[in-house]
Amino acid sequence: MLHGRSREQADLAALLDGARSGRSAALVLRGEPGIGKTALLAWAAETAAAARVLRAEGVEVEADLPFAALSQLLRPALPRLGALPAPQRAALDRAFGLAVGEPGDRLLIGLAVLSLLADLAEDGPVLCLVDDAQWLDTVSAEALVFAARRLDAEGVVLLFAARDGGFAAPGLPELRLAPLEPQDAARLLPGSLDPATRLRVLAEAAGNPLALRELPLAAAGAAHVNGGPVPLTRRLLDAFHGQVGGLPAASRALLLAAAAEDTGDLDVVLRAGALLGADAADLRPAERLGLVAVGTRTLRFRHPLVRTAVYREAPLAERMAAHQAIADVSDSPEQADRRAWHLAAATTGTREEIAAALEETAARARERGGYAAAVAAYTRAAELSEDDPARAGRLLAAAELGVRAGDMAGAVELAERAGGLHAEPPFLARVAGVEALAWFWQGGHPTAHDLLLAGADLDPERAPEPLIQAFHTAWYLGGRALAELLGRLADVDHPLARLLVAMCDDTAPPPPLGAAIPVLGPEPRMLAQVCGAGFIGGQDAATHELAARLTAQARADGAFGLLPTLLFYLAEAELFHGGHRAARADLDDCRRIAADTGQRHWTSQAAAVSAVLAALEGDAEGCRALTAAALAEASPGVPASGLSWTYWAAGLLDLGLGRTEQALDGLLRLQEESFAHQVCARRSIPDLVEAAVRAGSPDRARPAAARFAAWADRIGQPWARALALRCRALLDADEAAYTAALGLDGRPMEQARTRLLYGEWLRRARRRAEARPHLAAALETFDGLGATPWADRARAELAAAGALPASDAPRPAGPALTPQELQIVRLAASGLSNKDIAARLFLSPRTVGYHLYKAYPKLGVTDRRDLAALPL
Repeated sequence: MLHGRSREQADLAALLDGARSGRSAALVLRGEPGIGKTALLAWAAETAAAARVLRAEGVEVEADLPFAALSQLLRPALPRLGALPAPQRAALDRAFGLAVGEPGDRLLIGLAVLSLLADLAEDGPVLCLVDDAQWLDTVSAEALVFAARRLDAEGVVLLFAARDGGFAAPGLPELRLAPLEPQDAARLLPGSLDPATRLRVLAEAAGNPLALRELPLAAAGAAHVNGGPVPLTRRLLDAFHGQVGGLPAASRALLLAAAAEDTGDLDVVLRAGALLGADAADLRPAERLGLVAVGTRTLRFRHPLVRTAVYREAPLAERMAAHQAIADVSDSPEQADRRAWHLAAATTGTREEIAAALEETAARARERGGYAAAVAAYTRAAELSEDDPARAGRLLAAAELGVRAGDMAGAVELAERAGGLHAEPPFLARVAGVEALAWFWQGGHPTAHDLLLAGADLDPERAPEPLIQAFHTAWYLGGRALAELLGRLADVDHPLARLLVAMCDDTAPPPPLGAAIPVLGPEPRMLAQVCGAGFIGGQDAATHELAARLTAQARADGAFGLLPTLLFYLAEAELFHGGHRAARADLDDCRRIAADTGQRHWTSQAAAVSAVLAALEGDAEGCRALTAAALAEASPGVPASGLSWTYWAAGLLDLGLGRTEQALDGLLRLQEESFAHQVCARRSIPDLVEAAVRAGSPDRARPAAARFAAWADRIGQPWARALALRCRALLDADEAAYTAALGLDGRPMEQARTRLLYGEWLRRARRRAEARPHLAAALETFDGLGATPWADRARAELAAAGALPASDAPRPAGPALTPQELQIVRLAASGLSNKDIAARLFLSPRTVGYHLYKAYPKLGVTDRRDLAALPL
């Protein structure tokens, strides 16, 4: 029976009730050791009538063993792996050592976990209990948190219990366990305590249930409980160690072996104990005290703090002897990794043979996608290495995998240590490359750029790769840095280098994007860079086609790391083509996956372009919030990568709301040397021209308009020429330019804006009858795109032209689909099943069905077969 936890029990009961109704939830129980987290998990398991219960427990010594916790949790579900989509099934097979092959994207494991739990929930509610989550191995924690954040309508409840300061779970709700109230605490104390001891224990336990049970035992026979300014956990450790200290030496040796082994394998503990001079009978004193519970094959400590007390209070020599004994009896092939770690723990100096064994452990962890575990193994192997070159090589291997594990700061530190041990230029070039990548993903573009250039100088044979990578860093450093880099790229014999130089060459037409793709080969990361080059050369249609194809491929392959890049380029192309709803959905997906993969660069960019969309809709509050989110991804001393897009968003918002002076000042920022070369700066020039003309300062926009006209001529795209003609029409009041612009094949939003401007010009010239068709066509487009400020302006102009009263004009109300609903509906309309949609959008099939069920009434349909006829 639990005392004083009625509120927490009610919260958990509500989650379990929701699971019985098909709703999912995740919750982190947070609190100090002994506060009652495990007891609440046990209560939830007892209460979850008819639910399938899966359990896992973090183990401190297994924190460096990849997928240890996930294997515990999902072992009962392994027979259902065959129901998963092939990439997800293959990822779990590799993770659990059931198959070999190249490791998949680490977040694909999380998607596979979500799918597997959803499949289990088809038979009824599922309750997952994860205790001591602060000790989960990194890849298990990542996968479980990823799955937990995407739970929705499966009937799954995922409960974590974690100590303060461990197990980061951003995005998951937390329930902090407070100390028990005095009256509830008193009910846990034995009635035999004398009043004085009772008061002391109540004061020192401070409402901690474990302390309320253990401190009275420590007080028995003592004059006082260990009081004073000592943390409660320390007092509990002292209490447990006091009990252990009274055991016979052989019993203590067996407990130490169990604490060092810590998987609970009784056979391993007894075999190691035999080497330490103990046998099974020596466990009886510890069992009588309740310190351990011994089963037929397992040994468990009463509480993790008992294990901690046993291990930490033992002398170093005894700990090393215990680890050596465990290593000596861990002689089967499947125990190779544990053996290597125990040998390392039994060693204080350098031992090359143990370093080599840990290196093999790291390689196996890497093959399974356990990058953090591989980093730990390579790092310890480096410490055991007997010469500097070997030590440096292992440190650099750890750094390279540290980037893949998402620990950018740790990767930089490891790479710097490696560079200080081995001065060969090619090796230092690799060091520079690792550090550059880590700094780039942290937003440190200047540092990353300098490192990439240094790496190219150190190893001329590999120079093309870092110089091509430096194009990205130079892009964010300004026109001068970009020009210098392009000068170096011009001498590089590589197809992508030639493409980048040609796209940026203002003196010649850009090469066709389609011709470059076959030359570069099928590698998705290489082709992703082609998307960026396509926008520079104004080849938006070809870029959209390529980005859509690569995005579909990445979704099918589960390539999470590359998806934010591709989704951003796809959304950018959709924005330019007037596909605002599709762009919003892809940007929403981009932000979520970028956050999951720690790619702050794309988190900022996606939020900033979303702010542009909000500005087009006249959503001032949303625009400001998204701008703030984009700028929040800045690094110290380095602006956020989405900064230039936020300037465009602010300028568009001001322009749409009639604040032309503010719009002009904001948009002029984009023409400064730091930004003028960027895609959004060039694409914003028509907005700058409109703001300048409406503000009565056309000359302030003429230089930028001239650059845009020259670029439009160079790229030869009709939509760009139409915009250049619109700029000329505004600056020179040239009606022929208006009509020529409307005669070209332009984009819906931009053509509507041209019609609006021309209609306004005609109305001011008292040619109202001629103005009305242009204004009406513009209004229809604006309403269809949800471009409220421009629709309001067109409506007002129509009223002024005598077409309809502005106040009585109807305002179309399209279906209010969320971005996720829109994505799901569009894929369902294309004929994909719920299972296929789930795999593409990293959801569960039941969540897909739930969102379709919510979308149908909004769209006025009752069946997915009706979706194909809708304009989505």
